[in-house]
Amino acid sequence: MRAKVVLGSLATSCIAVAAAEVSYGNNSTNGAAKQLLQESMKWMDLYYDSEAGYLYNLDSKALLHDTRSSVWYAAGLLARNEGDDADQAAKIVENVIEGQHKNVSSQWYGDYQIYPEEPTVGTPQYPPVIYNSWDPNWRGFVGTTLILMLEEFPDLIPHDTQTRILESLYNATVGDSYRVGGVDDDNLYASYSNPAIMRAFMSSWTGRRLNDSNMTTAGEAYAKEIINLFERADTLSEFNSGTYAGVSLYALTLWSKYLPQSSLMGEHGPSMVSKTWAILGQLYNANLKNVAGPWDRSYGYDMNRYLSILALHIWTLVGKEAAPINAKPYTMGHKDDFAIGPLVAILAPYHNTLVPNATVSALQTFPGTHNVSTSAFSPPWDTFPRNITAWLSSNLTIGAESFSEDVIGGPAKNPSSFNPAVVQWSRNDGSVGWLTLYAQVKELNAMASEGRLELEYPQGNKTSTFTFLVSTNSKHGKRDVSSWGDVEGANITVEGTVDLTYSVDFAGYVGGSGKTINDFEYWNFTYVMPGDSTEIPRVSLSFGLD
Repeated sequence: MRAKVVLGSLATSCIAVAAAEVSYGNNSTNGAAKQLLQESMKWMDLYYDSEAGYLYNLDSKALLHDTRSSVWYAAGLLARNEGDDADQAAKIVENVIEGQHKNVSSQWYGDYQIYPEEPTVGTPQYPPVIYNSWDPNWRGFVGTTLILMLEEFPDLIPHDTQTRILESLYNATVGDSYRVGGVDDDNLYASYSNPAIMRAFMSSWTGRRLNDSNMTTAGEAYAKEIINLFERADTLSEFNSGTYAGVSLYALTLWSKYLPQSSLMGEHGPSMVSKTWAILGQLYNANLKNVAGPWDRSYGYDMNRYLSILALHIWTLVGKEAAPINAKPYTMGHKDDFAIGPLVAILAPYHNTLVPNATVSALQTFPGTHNVSTSAFSPPWDTFPRNITAWLSSNLTIGAESFSEDVIGGPAKNPSSFNPAVVQWSRNDGSVGWLTLYAQVKELNAMASEGRLELEYPQGNKTSTFTFLVSTNSKHGKRDVSSWGDVEGANITVEGTVDLTYSVDFAGYVGGSGKTINDFEYWNFTYVMPGDSTEIPRVSLSFGLD
């Protein structure tokens, strides 16, 4: 049985503790960041239920509410600070803390409700299913937001609410310490970058604030694991994700801004932000407004059509029109992540000082044809580091990674988000065409080079298949696709040990042989091996532009 943590008057007496190490900031959000704050808040205002003190679910789930987006909205209310914004923010925070899971012996102790109307997690009618009825990462998402609010807007938060925030953070940090990768279906290792970075920060910051040296030490020790993995090649283990690179940059900014130099996180955070942006800048094509593949975790195949948190950071750096953001962001795929906009905007004045000038330039103007070669490592899933190659020209990008893993679909075990080989190209109307290899194997040899993508399954056999998901055409292209010649904007030729006779199927919004993936329709080009083949499955694709 784990001992229950009781703060009582301890939290009250510790509100001002460690002020010498963790300084408060006076936030001033302006320019493009101010626009992001205003637009994201105006959108969320439409969903706010002032009577309940929660945001309605952003997918309009029959008037249900949502916890995480409500806390993000509360931070935005404090940043905007108009009318009764501060009072509403305090109301939201009090509600969220009241809904925190309080059973100290449960795996989800200190976590926050997914939504306030849900039944009690762990009852026979509502069993605990990790990442479903409860999400352990929400300790980090909610907890780090509460810390940001204390750091940036202490004068706007009532004293009693600050006390309860500190107690909530303590309990969330204790609960997060229950997480062990590989135990009880949990997958949190230092290589699971975005929640790992948040976990280390929350533990170290809360320990310092409450004078709990064990908590501080635990956070620093966990940060050391993350830093060691990063410094191997100056890359995040969770590599090149439009969504989660954005979260990791947010969390690394918390390391950098709110922890002292005596902390490993305060020491290494700024350089990790800069180096993460450096590789993203090399992989970004400003003409396509996309980061070239491969993508370890992606919620779409074209950043112009799904809302990525990385794109929100880019918005603050180069402006909305130059960023991969639709004029109406809430119409994009994965639009719910627009709710994190206030946090990105609040941190932007500091965060953007850490972004290399070369990256800011690359986000605005494509620097010319070039190659990129790097690697990333995600133990325990990777047998060896994933080797990453990419070739970028003004209107065509090709990126791929070789890997050997013990799961299919990358460390997240999700073939729908793991994209180990990706090609994107510009079409005549300015839209982006794309092709991605659907993950079906544990081991892949892949190489991207000028106009060419080479793929091999070293452990494959005559039953192996290569499945390529390909974008639908623009309104100017053919509606129906039955061959590579019907794909708009690219000339694609294929060779290899596969049977060169391929099948083409469609996955559509309301029909076809398959379902959309992350709201994207696609054409499915599939190659099989000859029935009597004894060769290693291998395929090479060459690309030209129409």
